[in-house]
Amino acid sequence: MDAPYARLQQLESGIARVLAHNPSAFTYFGTQSYLVGEREVAVIDPGPDLPEHVDALVEAIGGRKVVAIMCTHTHRDHSPAAAPLAGRTGAPIIGCAPLALETAGPRADASFDGDYAPERVLADGEAVEVDGALVTAVATPGHTSNHLCFAYGDALLTGDHVMGWSTTVVFPPDGDMAAYMASLDKLRHRQDRIYYPAHGDAVTNPQQYVRHLAGHRMQREKQILTLVAEQPRPIPEIVANAYPGLDPRLITAAGGSVLAHLLDLERRGLVERQGDSWTAV
Repeated sequence: MDAPYARLQQLESGIARVLAHNPSAFTYFGTQSYLVGEREVAVIDPGPDLPEHVDALVEAIGGRKVVAIMCTHTHRDHSPAAAPLAGRTGAPIIGCAPLALETAGPRADASFDGDYAPERVLADGEAVEVDGALVTAVATPGHTSNHLCFAYGDALLTGDHVMGWSTTVVFPPDGDMAAYMASLDKLRHRQDRIYYPAHGDAVTNPQQYVRHLAGHRMQREKQILTLVAEQPRPIPEIVANAYPGLDPRLITAAGGSVLAHLLDLERRGLVERQGDSWTAV
């Protein structure tokens, strides 16, 4: 891939990024680590623990004070570089709460980082001052229960809650569809000018894009309800009907998304389980 790995890219005043070399079906070209601030900086989503990526971040920092190393959540493509970067810069790790779960069965997207150990956990609305401005936590559970976005001026760094190239994986038991939809609605009521996601391009029409994402999930929910109303179906059969021609690498993730929808529908009394199958009530 002809991607700008290990290079500092200035996106606007006070916001720059460094792309990690961890491309995949779930990370696109890789994880984008952001530097916010100018004379001093915070590093948001330091990314995977790849020596060349940590070296690139240290070079991008260039001797400036690092006020904080901040993680949106603890999947292994986001937080493992926090510890080695803290060791090299002396900066505290501040941001999301620690969370590491073992899922039942295979997981398609990144597993959890069990070594993540923040010095301070930010609650919704709490902030860190960087170069005279605030980096404020915006709690956005759904992709994971500990997911945070970070607001800096009128920009929002969205981690995996909103991505610039694909829909977000919502994979139970920790991924929760109802929480994800509520977090989308929370962002819809904000007035952010631009989103900078951890994967994919910047989102320059945030409110419109969030409405699109919510609408997509609602259409998927209706599709699943229609399928299980026709006859009881197991999740692999729902996936085969709802995602025709799906890239085989994404089948497990699609199954997780379908399960997240079904669990939400079950809580609302609209579907029920019959052994390995699901049916409309």
